[in-house]
Amino acid sequence: PRAALQAGQIASTTEFFSFGTNDLTQTTWGLSRDDAGGFLPEYKAKGLVDSDPFVSLDQDGVGELIRIAAERGRAARPGLKLGICGEHGGDPASIDFFERVGLDYVSCSPFRVPIARLSAAQAAVRAKRAAAKASENSPCTSPPVGGA
Repeated sequence: PRAALQAGQIASTTEFFSFGTNDLTQTTWGLSRDDAGGFLPEYKAKGLVDSDPFVSLDQDGVGELIRIAAERGRAARPGLKLGICGEHGGDPASIDFFERVGLDYVSCSPFRVPIARLSAAQAAVRAKRAAAKASENSPCTSPPVGGA
């Protein structure tokens, strides 16, 4: 988590960030993935968590750290390559989040590559549609003074 908060400083000496989402989830939540399997299903059943954070990225916590790191890193080094490695790279909801944050790539287990590729393409299409819709809804601007 500290590296995410110091991303602006770190970016000055590197060309890319690759977020290890499994480890980042463990340290952010203060849980061992191996131990959490014994109680997370009960937490989910009781409504304490929406999903297993080791399966689908905790966008409000771990995701916020990734968003901060992406913003601070690219502010310090425009063009910084950003990506993730971990099981979240094969989760459609996580991939959609990574697209919205502006990450360049995801890496995942070989058996998850087909769903990751499909999810990445769908997320890119949604992002383009949202950008087009936003530009349609933006206020009209007047032509420059002195003609168009």
